[in-house]
Amino acid sequence: MTTYVFFEDALRMLTNAYLLSAVLLIAASGIGLAVIETIEKTGER
Repeated sequence: MTTYVFFEDALRMLTNAYLLSAVLLIAASGIGLAVIETIEKTGER
């Protein structure tokens, strides 16, 4: 039993994965910057 993935479906999956990874990267960098800013603010006191 072989299952074939059509080109349009594969392209849609790759596009969704790319967009999801970009959104996750932006969210993670925002959270990281917020944590660093909080650490710096507590260190100044």
